[in-house]
Amino acid sequence: MRDNGRSPLCVALQAVVMAAALSACADRGLTDLDDFMDEKRALPGGVVEPIPTFEAYEAFAYAATTLRSPFDRPMNARQLAALSALTTVRPDESRTKEYLEHFTLDALTMVGTLQRDTEDWSLIQDPEGSIHRIQIGSFLGRDHGRVVEMGDAFVAVTEIVSDGTEDGWVERPRTIELTGM
Repeated sequence: MRDNGRSPLCVALQAVVMAAALSACADRGLTDLDDFMDEKRALPGGVVEPIPTFEAYEAFAYAATTLRSPFDRPMNARQLAALSALTTVRPDESRTKEYLEHFTLDALTMVGTLQRDTEDWSLIQDPEGSIHRIQIGSFLGRDHGRVVEMGDAFVAVTEIVSDGTEDGWVERPRTIELTGM
């Protein structure tokens, strides 16, 4: 009687071949691997270096915001004299400060724009999460910043900062870009 078209002799022959093949795999010598592992175990163990001591980080409060940025090129005395002779830039200390002048310019973020009739507004978020409308001419930032240009994705501000001399001031352009794009 045939089972699925195979004779019992064929099935027995296949079983013998499979047993021989499996026994050849199992009878493989692993002495070279055992010798290698014994050789490595005989070597002396290494010394683990101690964990380095952790030095606590000390936060540094930067209090020189009115000084020249360390990333700007330093001005020599001739450039300062020429600059002060050409311009009479000074912050207006007598005007009433606006609310956004309580924050540094880096702490303010632009979150959108708004147009109503013919007036364009930019929306600025302060660090406390409140959103304020500003226009060209609005003041913001601690360095007497004034909005000079607005676009769909930016607000251009000109700040008046100390040039490092006793009574000298220079204008510094800055930009606040739209976040979340």
